[in-house]
Amino acid sequence: MKLALNTRIDLLGILLVLLLLTACGGHNWNNPYASEDAVRNTLYTVFTERPKHLDPVQSYSSNEIQFTAQIYEPPLQYHYLKRPYALTPATAKEMPKVKYLDAQGNQLQGDVRAHDIIYSAYEITIRPGILFQPHPAFANDVRGNGLFHNLNQQELASIHKLSDFPQTGTRELVADDYVYQIKRLAHPKLHSPIYGLMADYIAGLREYAEVLKQAEQNQSAEKMFLDLRDYPLEGVQAVDRYTYRITVIGKYPQFVYWLAMPFFAPIPWEADRFYSQQGLIQKNITLDWYPVGTGPYMLTENNPNLRMVLEKNPNFHDEYYPIDGMQEDEGKGLLADAGKKLPFIDKIVFVREKESIPRWNKFLQGYYDTSGIGSDSFDQAIQLTGQGEAIVTEAMVDQGIRLETAVAASTYYMGFNMLDPIVGGVDEKSRESARKLRQAISIAVDYEEFISIFANGRGMPAQSPISPGIAGYRGGKEGINPVVYDWVNGQPQRKSIQIAKSLLAQAGYPDGIDQRTGAPLILYFDVTARSTEDRSRLDWMRKQFQKLNIQLVVRSTDYNRFQDKIRKGNAQIFEWGWNADYPDAENFLFLLYGPQRKVGNSGENAANYQNEEYDRLFERMKNMEDGPERQSIIDRMVEILRFDAPWLWGYHPKDYGLYHSWYQNVKPNRISNNNLKYIKLDAKQRAQKRKEWNELVLWPVALILLALVACFVPAITAFRRHESGTAVRIAS
Repeated sequence: MKLALNTRIDLLGILLVLLLLTACGGHNWNNPYASEDAVRNTLYTVFTERPKHLDPVQSYSSNEIQFTAQIYEPPLQYHYLKRPYALTPATAKEMPKVKYLDAQGNQLQGDVRAHDIIYSAYEITIRPGILFQPHPAFANDVRGNGLFHNLNQQELASIHKLSDFPQTGTRELVADDYVYQIKRLAHPKLHSPIYGLMADYIAGLREYAEVLKQAEQNQSAEKMFLDLRDYPLEGVQAVDRYTYRITVIGKYPQFVYWLAMPFFAPIPWEADRFYSQQGLIQKNITLDWYPVGTGPYMLTENNPNLRMVLEKNPNFHDEYYPIDGMQEDEGKGLLADAGKKLPFIDKIVFVREKESIPRWNKFLQGYYDTSGIGSDSFDQAIQLTGQGEAIVTEAMVDQGIRLETAVAASTYYMGFNMLDPIVGGVDEKSRESARKLRQAISIAVDYEEFISIFANGRGMPAQSPISPGIAGYRGGKEGINPVVYDWVNGQPQRKSIQIAKSLLAQAGYPDGIDQRTGAPLILYFDVTARSTEDRSRLDWMRKQFQKLNIQLVVRSTDYNRFQDKIRKGNAQIFEWGWNADYPDAENFLFLLYGPQRKVGNSGENAANYQNEEYDRLFERMKNMEDGPERQSIIDRMVEILRFDAPWLWGYHPKDYGLYHSWYQNVKPNRISNNNLKYIKLDAKQRAQKRKEWNELVLWPVALILLALVACFVPAITAFRRHESGTAVRIAS
């Protein structure tokens, strides 16, 4: 009797709970966010790899700049709407004025030849009245001294994160803050990835690095702060409170593009002083972890294993949405907010999602505002018209989801470590062998097939490092890589695997066997693969090498450890990509410039490639204006690279992005990264759609449970009769 009664109570209880859940419509059952956030002006997006550096002197990865570009403000930025990309002032009052000087510092007049220019002086004047975000580094006592610049152990005991400090302050941005950051490029402890390049250009920067190194060695062990204000830099000086001058060696027209990158954003000395305290460093409270800037957003939560949060900077200066753009922008609604104050969004929540399927499902449920398109969801999202145009499927249209595409100024490649004895060589003979090995692999790895399978056709095989749309790029017959392709019937055709096998034999590995040892050739491939899609891609890559009977061993690791291996030259073959910093061929070709190698120089030449002729040509080309002479030099440089094959040139991607109807002002590009301030959301529409798309339908479950209860009633009744009958017999 007790068992039957409990069973009936349990079933009725479950039914009651389910009915209550059905009636509860105030909060979606699967909503990962707090119910009170439903209609708040908050953007929800994802990140997959945790950032390693948020200090602008060191940060140089796309997974980092999505944060730093919203926080820091260099003097220049790109116009959000104009194409081709056009620089415009950010904190600067106007575009920099450039003066060409002779060896004595006298200004050259009229038309001057490049070889007569000894220095180029860039003067930048910033707007007055710009304030830094609230930060404890600016909190001062009544005498103007930093409240938290000399923390003792007792004060440190209660500090675990930046928000634990009881007071914050701010101050005005001045020219010296930009000067201070440029000096930091040469700091001996910071290892800026662009120091080597900038030392070739900014007057006195290389010598300045030696000065700072000596100064650090001479200071006492307990003194952690190296105050760069005490050490003048010849090529970077404040002219007055709001104007500073950068003196560049020779003529370098591309230098102005660097002034739109976080490397040249301001860092106040107070922040450097504050973060130099050993007690804070031990608690991981550093500039690399907690940025301080003047931009539209500030980082208020940093949990890179879970989520990172940007919130509107309450001190952000007046900046307004562009009032002009391209001819088609008005028709697309991209000028509806012309002249309105930025930023439009109050808060940006980045959630870490490692797997593509959860990312995609949450986007469809409305919990992420935008999404890329993985291979596993491509057919669900995209269909191709008869003319080959990509459009969204009817299911996406029904949800109000739209597609935006853009040709990316990017390249994805596989690099060979030229310091490796097998794929790079150690002497003239082994280098010739390694070159033929690399050429053979370049033919064998079929990137046309890769693009078709893993990128759903969203890309084109690369013939060199330079991406389409960049001056210096060649297309058609004259643009193919003759080491890998033949021109057949008006299009490139990959050379046969027999040619690749012949090159492999010439390299000393006939049929993949090392002639010297008789052992199979084994090569090692370092990647940051994680997902199921990554595993499929790696299986495909192994099969490409198997065409040559080469065994490919994959070594997978997280992105930070991968970066460490590349920096130390411990990888043999690796895959990486590059998003252009600025729209010029030099920004791609410098990736293979010898003095930019990773090992020893901490540059961006991850393959550690060096070729004397290429380096000489690069040094000529980098300072030239675009024109036939520069194009001729670029053509020769590309020819050298194709022959040496330090990369498998991979492919240039085409970006596809999906956006919900409430996500507005979208004009994607890979050159400008500070774009979140232009985005606007309709949070009420989003909340309504989320409710519609995620309503919990429980009535079928309730009916099933009622049917089960109905089935159990006769059994329970019979059981009760049996128990009653048994009790009567026992009693009698």
